[in-house]
Amino acid sequence: MKRRIAEVAKQVGVSEATVSRVLNGRPGVAESTRTAVLTALDVLGYERPTQLRGERARLVGLVLPELQNPIFPALAEVMGNALAQQGFTPVLCTRTAGGVSEADYVDLLLQQQVSGVAFAGGQYAQADAVHTHYHRLVERGLPTVLLNAAVGELGMPQVSCDDAMAVEQAIGHLLSLGHERIGLLLGPADHVPSRRKHEAFDACLSAAGLHADPEAVAHGMFSLEGGHAGAARLLKRGVTAILCASDPLALGAIRAARRHGLSVPEDISVVGYDDSALMQCVDPPLTTIRQPIESMGRAVVELLVKKINGGQVPAEELLFAPELVVRSSTGKVPS
Repeated sequence: MKRRIAEVAKQVGVSEATVSRVLNGRPGVAESTRTAVLTALDVLGYERPTQLRGERARLVGLVLPELQNPIFPALAEVMGNALAQQGFTPVLCTRTAGGVSEADYVDLLLQQQVSGVAFAGGQYAQADAVHTHYHRLVERGLPTVLLNAAVGELGMPQVSCDDAMAVEQAIGHLLSLGHERIGLLLGPADHVPSRRKHEAFDACLSAAGLHADPEAVAHGMFSLEGGHAGAARLLKRGVTAILCASDPLALGAIRAARRHGLSVPEDISVVGYDDSALMQCVDPPLTTIRQPIESMGRAVVELLVKKINGGQVPAEELLFAPELVVRSSTGKVPS
């Protein structure tokens, strides 16, 4: 107990006596100091005293699937800064292979009496995944907002990039360069945003009078390796361009093309998705679809804080328009 009090006092910059008064519920402490002490307890991983556990901490969980894809650290930075401006402390929860699961993180966040949770990519976007922990959040009435498309039955507010518009922009660009044999490289088959992209892809080709070849669509994990493996299958179908559902998939596709003795964009064009950090610095600079990360991240926080403060937030999807960024990984169809 003495060590805990000393650590909290150091964290907040107050005396140990002040921390003791807060922990024992005694008067004579400013409300701002009391809040700071309770928040420090949460941040340091200490349980609140039983009589204080009913008060929610000004902590907000940010649950991300990974940090290897640069888009997720960028989102965490935007949302973390926006939360701090609203007086909340973000708690970053990142899943790793064989590590703490998303459901485990939800349990930990509930134990810490967080004020709300924001998810940026997770099991809510996979139709075949387990969604029990999301239902627990709904049952607890804990404010929760999801970033990018989710399965339909969760009933949570969502902030998404318009997948259909993104595909329309990319396909329009490739068609203008003369490409007709276009491949599509997506995430897992049960991934909702990937399904949306697939539907838009078929619709765009049909509108252009082109046949949508089912064999020109590949699924894989969102990684360089997944991109390499999926693109290798598409190259065997004779595609001249590949539209990818993420930038790491696109980089894997470029690597696969080179392993097959092809040049980008002279022999094959590649389009990514996200416009994550450094995509203008890769070789060749990547043509990609830019998600409006700043606007989307701030919208997530705005909705979440409104819910935390008791406001009404409809359980519907807020769509943001993407932007095609043309660089050097796309070119005219080879003659």
